[in-house]
Amino acid sequence: MTSGAPERGFGIVGTGVIAAMHAAAIATLPRARLAAVTDVADGAAAAFAVARGCAAEPGLDQLLARPDVDVVCVCVPSGLHAEVGVRAARAGKHLVVEKPIDVTLAAADRLIEAARAAGVALTVISQHRFDPGLIELKRLLGDGALGRLVLAEASTKWYRTQAYYDSAAWRGTWAMDGGSLMNQGIHYVDLLRWCMGPVTEVTAICATQAHQVEVEDTALAIVRFGSGAVGTILSSTAAYPGFPQRLEITGTDGTVIVEDGRIVRRAFGAQATAGDPGEDADPGAGAAGAAADPAAIEVASHAAQIADLLAAVEEGRAPAVDGQAGRDALEIVRAVYESARTGAPVGLTGS
Repeated sequence: MTSGAPERGFGIVGTGVIAAMHAAAIATLPRARLAAVTDVADGAAAAFAVARGCAAEPGLDQLLARPDVDVVCVCVPSGLHAEVGVRAARAGKHLVVEKPIDVTLAAADRLIEAARAAGVALTVISQHRFDPGLIELKRLLGDGALGRLVLAEASTKWYRTQAYYDSAAWRGTWAMDGGSLMNQGIHYVDLLRWCMGPVTEVTAICATQAHQVEVEDTALAIVRFGSGAVGTILSSTAAYPGFPQRLEITGTDGTVIVEDGRIVRRAFGAQATAGDPGEDADPGAGAAGAAADPAAIEVASHAAQIADLLAAVEEGRAPAVDGQAGRDALEIVRAVYESARTGAPVGLTGS
């Protein structure tokens, strides 16, 4: 935001695990403050509010009625994102919606249209676009350093216990959550599309390997991009003990590998290096962080994305990760599920 920008008040809807990340991110930003929270669980909002020095409201209507709430962070189960987001947009609130934008394209479209009609800004959390390694990778791609893109791989090999899925009735359901790809892998699906461009075809299989849930805990897909390049997507919550998320982009002139937001390898032409000083992967960190613990997420990239939303409001532009970007990632995930269900390739518009 500019130095003369007004203070923006935030409201958080849903005070589960990810809400703490939003609160921490807001706390790092100048001229932003957490005004109020609400949750359908008895006592959850009150406890969250006491710990962070903000108000707790008994329901969504009361939170949306507050004049000191300018931005709403939607941190409810995924299948309720559009329902809550549409109501917030109609109340004139700007929106920070956790990933995925919702679990169906119809719901995503309702939310995007509601934000457009109300004239409010909408960003869908894809905080890894703000990681240093991804910023550098996009610069390299923009400079043409990798040449013509030919191959890409996006891998999320994480581990979640059965207790994680049992911790809330909505987890591991098609209606409210989606499987490993929808919940955990969608971050790197978004990065894959961001770097490689539109996807035109998906061929996939899904399986439930290690959990008692109705959704998949393992998904594999082959994708074809509009450019003619090809790639793979792998997502699992059954990969003990959990490993770094990985994005590998190969062009005719080089390859860049990113793990958990850091470039760990880059090779151009006949020269190959292990990345910049301090960017080598730590071989002992395989089970660390979010790979094994859903609460272990660094705050800086969330803060950067929320700061971008506030700057977008001040500058009258779209956020860097807008509703359409969230829909694009969801469209790929839905195509994976459809291909796995039918056993046939699924075409996408590629727009």
